[in-house]
Amino acid sequence: MSDRVIVALDFPRAQPALALADRLGPACAFYKVGLELYTAEGAAVVRELRRRGKHVFLDLKLHDIPNTVAGATARAGELGVRFLTVHAAGGTAMLEAAVAAAPGGLTVLAVTVLTSLDASGLGVVFGRSVEDAGVEAGRLARLARGAGVGGVVCAASEAGRLRAAMGPGAAIVTPGIRAPGEPRHDQRRVRTAAEAFRAGATHIVVGRPVTAAPDPALAFARIAAAAPGTT
Repeated sequence: MSDRVIVALDFPRAQPALALADRLGPACAFYKVGLELYTAEGAAVVRELRRRGKHVFLDLKLHDIPNTVAGATARAGELGVRFLTVHAAGGTAMLEAAVAAAPGGLTVLAVTVLTSLDASGLGVVFGRSVEDAGVEAGRLARLARGAGVGGVVCAASEAGRLRAAMGPGAAIVTPGIRAPGEPRHDQRRVRTAAEAFRAGATHIVVGRPVTAAPDPALAFARIAAAAPGTT
């Protein structure tokens, strides 16, 4: 069973999401529930995954006033999720509030720069010239580390830089994983699973390369083979 490869359940309803989890069976221990599925099904789908013995990465990318984020973090902890995302751009007070509200066993992850943004797109958001999205990701990671956040979400291309910023004990979670030649879809900064782990990722998040594969179990096995410690 692999808990280093997180499968993104980017489905509109619980039925196909849980069917995929059942199809992968004991091979996959960790699933991501994001905005679409959580909005459609709420906490029930998280509870079903936990009932199946799975770890859950609740990827809600919280970004609000500190009190609101603290309350949402506490509720996520009651569900037994292992990872929860907040936006590093929410600032120090918000990040500290999330960390303070997280119970034992829940790691708060700070989202640095979305993998759908390259330097040009990020420059439009910031209203200034950005030459390297990785520099901005590193800056936000240092902000998160100062607030006590336990890890970050970043592109694999920035994993090494953010490892240096966060220190050796932090979780480094990288989406945007593709095999060579696979379509990038809406991702801009992609890497293979092996490249992500070599760069310093502790976990990778894989969506369509598994969920849209003709044989999801085989696709997962090929990706999971790149995880450290896999035999």
